[in-house]
Order: sequence, then C-alpha cells, then structure tokens
Amino acid sequence: MNTLSNINDLSDEELVEAIVKTNNTLLFEILYDRYANLVYNKCYGFAKDADEAKDLTQDVFLKLFVKLASFKGKSKFSTWLYAFTYNHCVNYVTRNTAKRFEKQSVDYKDIENLSEDDDNDEEFLDMRVDRLKEALELISPEEKMILLLKYQDFLTIKEIESVLDIGESAVKMRIKRAKDKLVNVYNEKFN
Repeated sequence: MNTLSNINDLSDEELVEAIVKTNNTLLFEILYDRYANLVYNKCYGFAKDADEAKDLTQDVFLKLFVKLASFKGKSKFSTWLYAFTYNHCVNYVTRNTAKRFEKQSVDYKDIENLSEDDDNDEEFLDMRVDRLKEALELISPEEKMILLLKYQDFLTIKEIESVLDIGESAVKMRIKRAKDKLVNVYNEKFN
C-alpha cells in the first residue's frame, strides 16, 4: 500500500478505485476533505439553511460511500459527484414539497429548430445575479439542476449526457426549456 503522502497525491479516480477495492474509511476521508465544501455549497443552494445543508451534505457522503462502486469513470469523478449531489438535492426538495414532476416528452419539431445558440441566450445572460438567484427558486428543481450543471459548473453537453444518462437532443431540449422557463419567470417577476 502507498504511504500516506503518496495517497494524498492520488487522482480522484485512483482514490475511488482504492476505496472500492478496500472499503477503507480513511481513504474515503481524503475524498471527503477534497469535496465537502463543494458539496455543502451545492446543498446550501437547495436547502437555504445551514443546518439543513450540513445534514444534506452528510447524507450525500453516506450515500456516496455505498454507491461509489457505481462510478464507472465515463466522466471525471468531480462531474459525477456534482450530478450525484444535484440528484440527491432534487430528490430531497421534491420529497419535501410533495411535488412529482412528470417527465417532459420531447417534441421532435422542437428539436429540429434547436441550435446551440438559442435566441434567448443574450436575454438569459443579461439577467441580474441577485434577481436570477430569486428566479431560480421559482422553477422546478430539475430545471434548476440542469441550468446549474451547464452554466455554473460549466459542464459540456456531452458531460451532462453522461451524468444524466440521457441523449444529446434530450439534454439540449431540457436546457432550452429550463432557460425559457427561467427567462419567463424572471420577466414576470422583475419587469
């Protein structure tokens, strides 16, 4: 086994592989130390309460330890962890608000008209940050999640495909719908 100084030099992916092989909680603590603040900040964005965010963060890492073997290395570990955290938070919000969102069906006519440079990008990117945060709370957790993955965490369409396990057209459609919804909510609330 590596010495402790060498263990700290392992990449996330190497560390995950070692944890899965050995179930070593000390190795998991290294992973926890690397990502606890990031996960907490993501959870806080959904919980809006420090204690609740801490609880959510602990839940994410407990669930993560059990599910770590399901990481297949199709994306960077950090990308997979973002999606894992978002999914946990979305489930938490959905459970606590007793809302169940139907999966949106994809209209192929909409896909034909879809391009990387949507018409509303300029309007979308010109929104004031403080008001944008407020508007983000008024859309569904799923819509919020995909927008944060794309515009806060800067994931590519391919990375979002990988972490959400959906196709390219579905990713583009969900991003477009979420942006349109956010722009509408923003305009209704602040214009």
